[in-house]
Amino acid sequence: MSDPLREPRIAIIGAGMSGICLGALLLRAGIRDVVLLEKNQDLGGTWRDNSYPGIACDVPSRFYQFTFALNPDWTHRYSPGAEIHAYFEKVARDTGVADRVRFGTTVVETRWTGAAWSVTTDDGVSAEYDFVVSATGILHHPRYPNIEGLDSFAGPAFHSARWDHSVDLSDKRVGLIGTGSTGVQILSALAGNVDRLLLFQRTPHWVMQLANPEFRPITRRLHRRFPAYDRFSYHAARKQIESLSPALLHPGKTRRFLTWLCRRQLNKIVDPELRAKLTPDSQPMCRRLIISPGYYDAIQDPTVELVTDRIERITPTGVVTDGVEHPVDVLVLATGFDAHAYVRPMRLVGPGGLTLEHAWADGPRAYRTVAVPGFPNFFMLMGPNSPVGNYALTAIAETQANYVLDWVQRWRRGEFTTAEPTAEATDRYYREVDAALPDTVWATGCDSWYLGQNGKPELFPWAPEQHKVMLAQPRDDEFHIVAG
Repeated sequence: MSDPLREPRIAIIGAGMSGICLGALLLRAGIRDVVLLEKNQDLGGTWRDNSYPGIACDVPSRFYQFTFALNPDWTHRYSPGAEIHAYFEKVARDTGVADRVRFGTTVVETRWTGAAWSVTTDDGVSAEYDFVVSATGILHHPRYPNIEGLDSFAGPAFHSARWDHSVDLSDKRVGLIGTGSTGVQILSALAGNVDRLLLFQRTPHWVMQLANPEFRPITRRLHRRFPAYDRFSYHAARKQIESLSPALLHPGKTRRFLTWLCRRQLNKIVDPELRAKLTPDSQPMCRRLIISPGYYDAIQDPTVELVTDRIERITPTGVVTDGVEHPVDVLVLATGFDAHAYVRPMRLVGPGGLTLEHAWADGPRAYRTVAVPGFPNFFMLMGPNSPVGNYALTAIAETQANYVLDWVQRWRRGEFTTAEPTAEATDRYYREVDAALPDTVWATGCDSWYLGQNGKPELFPWAPEQHKVMLAQPRDDEFHIVAG
C-alpha cells in the first residue's frame, strides 16, 4: 500500500489574477488547506483597482483567460475592464477560491522558522505554512509624479487607479497627465464628453489603432454550444500572438513592417505640427505598444488640447508649463505604477536572517521568474523578468502556477521537505538573460517602465512560449533539496 499524501499548508499573498489562478489549480488538484491573503475588500487585483473611463484589455479576449475556465461570453475582441473583473470573480466563485480569501488582510512579514513560513498580518495574527507564494502582481502600487505644488491643487485630483466616480466631468476642464496606455484610454473615452481636455505629454508613445468589434449574439451562442470551438478560438488567438512575438522582438522584416504601419497610422493626424508632437523617437515596442481603436481620432477632437511643454508646477487652479498657466478644474494622473515593487513593502526573512531587501540589493532577480535563492518553499507569480510585454498575463500566470503545483505535488508525495534554487543556477540564468537582452527591441534605447534600477529591462528576452518550455518541469540539479 502506498503512503498517504501529505497535506500542505499554502498561503497565497494576493487575490488578483495570478493568485486566483494558482488557488484554482491547487483546489482542482485536491489540495484544500489554501488561503489567499488579500489586503483589499474585493478580489481582482488590477481589474478591481482600475475602473477609469475607457479601461479595456489590449490583448484579445479569446486569449486573455485561463485554459481551465474559458469564457464563451466575451462581448468584444478587446474586453472592457468591468467584464474582465467579472470574469475573475466568476472563476474564483466557480472554483471555490473565493471561499478561501481573507479580505482586508495585509501581510507585514513572512519569516522562515526553520521548518515552515510564519506569516504575520497587520492584525497581529501569525500562522505557519509549508509554502508561501507571492501573487502580488506588478501593476498595483500607483506611481505619483514628483511635481511641485501637486498637493496644492484645489479641485479633485486622483490617480487613474483611484478614480473618483463621484466627480461629474461633463462640464469640467480636465487636465490629464500621462500618455501611456491608461492615458490613451482615458482620453479616448473623455474626448468630446467634457468641456475641455488638456493632455500633458512628456513622451509620445506608438499607438496601433485596431478595431474593437462587438461579438454578435450568434457568435457567443456558438461558443457556448460548442466548447471545442471555444477551445479552438483560444488556441488560435494564442498561436497568432506567439507566432508574431519572436519576429517583433528581434531585428528583421516583421519589426520593420510594424514600424512602417505605426508611422502610416500616424498620418491619421491631419495637422503636421500635432503629428510631429505625437511621433516617438524610439522604435515601436521599445515601450509597451499601445492598442487603441480611436486615439488618433479622439486627440483631434476640438475639445482636446495637447501640451508638450515641460510641467513646472501645479497651482491651486491649474498646471504651469514654461510660465504659462493652463486652468483646469480636475486633475487626472495617468502616471503608471511602480512595476518593480513585487512583494514590497512586505518583509520577507529567510534562513539565517536573510532578507529579500538584502538579496535584491542590486535589483530584483528570480530563478526563471519564479523563485529566489535563499528562500525555501517560496515562489513568485509575475516575478522579475516574466514575459509581460504585450502578452497575456493569464498565460504567464498559468504557466508559473502549474510549475508551483508540480513542486507542491512532489512535496505531498514525500519527495522533499524544502527546495530552493541555487545561486549558481540563478546566476547562470541571468548570464543567459543578459546575453540575450541586447538583441531585443527593449534595448534599442528608450526610457520605459520595463527598465530596472540597473537600467536593464526586467523582461523575458525570448519568445513567450519559451517561458512555458523552460518551466515545463522542475530541474533538481538547479535546486537545493532537503529530502522528505
